[in-house]
Amino acid sequence: MSEDSSDIASGTPNLIRDETGPQRLIGYLLDVGQADRRARGWLDLDPRHLNRHGVLHGGIATTLLDSVCGATASLTVDATGRVPFLTISLTTQFVAAARAGRVTATGRLIGGGRSLLYVEGILEDEGERLLATATGVFKRVPAEQKA
Repeated sequence: MSEDSSDIASGTPNLIRDETGPQRLIGYLLDVGQADRRARGWLDLDPRHLNRHGVLHGGIATTLLDSVCGATASLTVDATGRVPFLTISLTTQFVAAARAGRVTATGRLIGGGRSLLYVEGILEDEGERLLATATGVFKRVPAEQKA
């Protein structure tokens, strides 16, 4: 993609940028404005995101997947994707390595009920090559526990 993250974020109300510590530290963006109520997130890789082997660090990939899955859960109750959900469990499978460019994560609701939601996520590179998958269980933060 020719646009960088700052160009994409300017003037777009459905983008969540710099809202959490991990977002500020890592530099990823979340898009919660999709008609299909699937959150998407992307990260333009630079040397800070790579491990000693020169590929995307698994912890950063997992953080991005966790964030899009949580935002996807939030979209089930709030169109802004900002109602907090807690990650109860998250399992990540690494499929391929990414060395440069933009990676995109997408969440998808796969089930759940009143208290728990089940969400899966995929992480792909610019060529839509699968890099990682995740499945997680998410719980809405009770209103009385919000800060």
